[in-house]
Amino acid sequence: MTSPKTNKQNQIPRHFRERIQAAKDNKLKELDLSSLFSKDNEKLTEIPTEVLELEQLEVLNLKFNQLTRIPESISKLTNLIELNLSGNQLKSIPKSISRLTNLTKLYLRYNELKTIPESIGKLTNLKAFYLRDNQLMAIPESIGKLTSLKELYLSNNQLMTIPESIGKLTNLEELYLSNNQLKIIPVSINQLTNLSRLYLSGNPLETPPIEIVEKGIEAIREYLRQIEEEGIDYLYEAKLLIIGEGGAGKTTLANKIQNSDYELQDEDTTKGIEVHQWDFQTANKNDFQMNIWDFGGQEIYHATHQFFLTKRSLYILVADTRKEDTDFYYWLNVAELLSDNSPLLIVKNEKQDRKREINQRALQGQFSNIKEILATNLADNRGLKEIRKNIQYYISNLPHIGSALPKTWKKVREVLETDGRNYISLEEYLSICEKNLFKKREDKLLLSGYLHDLGVFLHFQDDPLLNKTVILKPEWGTAAVYKALDNPQVYENFGRFTKDDLTNIWHEDQYANMQDELLQLMIKFKLCYKIPGTSQTYIAPQLLTGNQPEYDWDESNNLILRYTYEFMPKGIITQFIVAMHKEIEKQKYVWKSGVILKKNQTRAEVIEYYSKREIKIRISGQQKRDLMTILTDKLDEIHSSYNNRLKYNQLIPCNCGTCKNNQNPYFYNFTELKERISNQKYTIECGKPPYHQVNILRLIDDVIEKDRSRDLLEFNDNYFRAINSPQPKVDKPKKFGFSDFLTWGQNGQFIFNLGTAISAIIGIILLIIHPILFPNGLPEWVKPIQDIIPAPQKENESDG
Repeated sequence: MTSPKTNKQNQIPRHFRERIQAAKDNKLKELDLSSLFSKDNEKLTEIPTEVLELEQLEVLNLKFNQLTRIPESISKLTNLIELNLSGNQLKSIPKSISRLTNLTKLYLRYNELKTIPESIGKLTNLKAFYLRDNQLMAIPESIGKLTSLKELYLSNNQLMTIPESIGKLTNLEELYLSNNQLKIIPVSINQLTNLSRLYLSGNPLETPPIEIVEKGIEAIREYLRQIEEEGIDYLYEAKLLIIGEGGAGKTTLANKIQNSDYELQDEDTTKGIEVHQWDFQTANKNDFQMNIWDFGGQEIYHATHQFFLTKRSLYILVADTRKEDTDFYYWLNVAELLSDNSPLLIVKNEKQDRKREINQRALQGQFSNIKEILATNLADNRGLKEIRKNIQYYISNLPHIGSALPKTWKKVREVLETDGRNYISLEEYLSICEKNLFKKREDKLLLSGYLHDLGVFLHFQDDPLLNKTVILKPEWGTAAVYKALDNPQVYENFGRFTKDDLTNIWHEDQYANMQDELLQLMIKFKLCYKIPGTSQTYIAPQLLTGNQPEYDWDESNNLILRYTYEFMPKGIITQFIVAMHKEIEKQKYVWKSGVILKKNQTRAEVIEYYSKREIKIRISGQQKRDLMTILTDKLDEIHSSYNNRLKYNQLIPCNCGTCKNNQNPYFYNFTELKERISNQKYTIECGKPPYHQVNILRLIDDVIEKDRSRDLLEFNDNYFRAINSPQPKVDKPKKFGFSDFLTWGQNGQFIFNLGTAISAIIGIILLIIHPILFPNGLPEWVKPIQDIIPAPQKENESDG
C-alpha cells in the first residue's frame, strides 16, 4: 500500500510534472515548484527524483510544500545559486548540502529545524541565509566561515547563545535575532564593522542591558567595546516600588521594611515620591542594595507614574482592608502596563486586625505577575517577617540581577550614590566620569542614558535646558513639581500660575538657581504648558475645571473617530492638551477632560470619557481629514510612550447613506478592517438597518489621509499570504447582463428606497431585453440605473 505522504511519479501534480518536463526539455536554469495557495493534495511531500537530475538548475523554488526531508542527492545540483525550501516541515538539513558551493541565497524559513550541520560552513559564497521561524537552539561555530554573508535571519527561534565566531562575518550588513532566548550578545559582534542593522527585540537580554539595546547599534557597540577594554563587574541593585491609594499605609510599610522596630506615627500623605534604601545580603552572600520608591497615591500624582514605574523592578500594592477602597483593577493594570510584567506582591494592611478576603485565583488568572498575596498588621508586625522574606527572594531573583557591567560604570554609579547633593551640572558629571577612567564623551553620555532609563537619576539629554543638569535625586525634582501643583493658590486658580508664583512657591535655598529647570521639568512631564501670547503664564490641565464650557458646534458633515481602551491610564487627555495647546480655540475652550482646537477654518472637539475608557474626536470645517491626521499622530505618540503596551481600538465611522452626516454612525474596528483587506475582502456590512455594503478602503480614506492609510495597511499577520493584492473596482460597471442580475438577486442586494425600487424594476426589464433593443450597448440615459444596480464584484486573487 502506498503511503499518502509519498509522491510517486503519477502522484506528482500535473502542473508540476509539466514544469519539470519543460525544464528538462529546454534545459531551463530556473524551476518553480512552490505551492503557496495550493490544496494539500497538490503539494509535494518529497522532492521528485527527476528534479535532482536537472544539474543545470541555478534557481530551485520549493517553498510552501509539505517536504519533511531533503535527500542527500540534493548535492547533485552543484550549479544552484538560489534554493528556496521555506514553509515546509523540515526537521533537519543533510550534510551533503555543503556541496552546493555556488549557493548565494538559501531560504529555510518557516520549518521545524532544530539544528544546522557544521558542514554549512563550506557554503562560502552564501550572501543571504534565511532561518527565521524554526526551532533552532544553537548555531554551529562554522557559521563564522561564511565570510561572504551579508544578511543573516535568525528571528523567532529558541537560540540561547550566539557563537563568538560570528565576529568573523566581516561582510555582514544585516543580522536579525529578535524573539529568541538570548541573554548575552558576544563581544565579537563589534568586529562586524559593516553591520548596519541589528535586531534584538524580544530577548531576555542581560548583556548588553535592554536599555542600551533600545538605543541602537552604535550604543551596543560602545557598550561592548567598554567591556572588552575595561573588564566587567556585577551590579546587585534593584528598585522596590510601593503603590496604592493615598493613606493605605505605603510609607509605614516602607519604613517597616528598613526597620521592623519603626514606631507607627501620624504621617503626612506622600507628596509625589519618597525614596529609601535597604541593604541586605542575598542567599548567595552578595551585598544587595534595594531602593524603595514610595509613591503618593492621590490622583494628581498619577501623571508622572509612567516616568518612574520602571521595568526590572519589584512591585508592592498596599491595600487598606479597613477602608476597602483599593482600586485593584486600576493599580494592577498600571503596574502591568508600565513594568513589562514585573513581579508584584499584594500586601493587605489589616489595620485594627480587620481582615478582608481577596479572590486570589481570579486576580492571578487575569494578572500573571501577581506572585503572593500577604497580610500584615503594621501596628504589631504580624506578618512583617514573611513580607520581608518574600521581598528579598523576589527582588534578588529579578532577571537582570548580577548582570555584567563595564567596571567603570559601577565605579561612577557608586560615586554618584554617595554624593549628597540633589543635582550637579553636566560638566561635574563628566568630570566624575573622567576621574574614573572614562575617556570618550559618548561613553559618559551612554552611561548617563542608562542610569536615567533605570530611574537612578534624571538627565534629559534631548532637552536644551535640562541636558545641562543631572538631577541625582529624582524625588527632589518630583517633590518640587508637586509642591507647585499642590499649592492652594494654583489649585483655586484651576491650574493657572505665573513664573512669579513659582518664585514664591520655590523660595527655599534648595531651589535657588534651579527654577527654570524645574519649570522645564514640569513641561517635560507634560504637566503644564505656557499660554501662547503671554510672557509667563502657564496652565496645569489636570487642575482645570471639570465643567465643559458652552460653545457652538456645526454638526453637519462631521468627521468622527473614537478610541476605546482595554485599560485607560489616567493622564492621556491632559498629555494631549499639553501637546496641542497652541491650537486651543481662543485659549478658552479647554477643561479637565476635553478641548476645542482650531486650525485655519477647521475645528476639532476632543473629549475623554474616562468611565467609558474612551476618547472621541469630532471635526467640522474644510480640511477635516488633514486635522484628523495631526490629532491621531499626536495620540499615537502618547500611546507609544507607554512602552508600546497600551491596548486600544481605533473605531472608524461608517460612511453609508444611513450613517453619513449622522452624529451616531455605526463604527468599525480599524484592526478588523485591516484584517479583512489582508484577506482580500474589500467590503463590509453596516451594522445599522438597512445594512448597506460599504467599501473598506473608502471607509478608511474618509478618516485617514490616503497615503498614510495605505502605509498602515501594509501589514500581514499570515506569512503565507501576499499583501499587495489588487483592489477590486466597485465604481460604475460598464455593463450589466442577465446573469449579473441573477447573481445580484441571489446575493440579496435589495433596494429599500421606494423610488429607487421603481427605477430598479424599469431597469431590470430594460436590462433583460437590452440585447435585442440595444445590440451595441446601453444608451447614456440608462447609466443611472446601472449605478443603482451594481454588477456583482469578483475578488482578484493574489498571485502569491
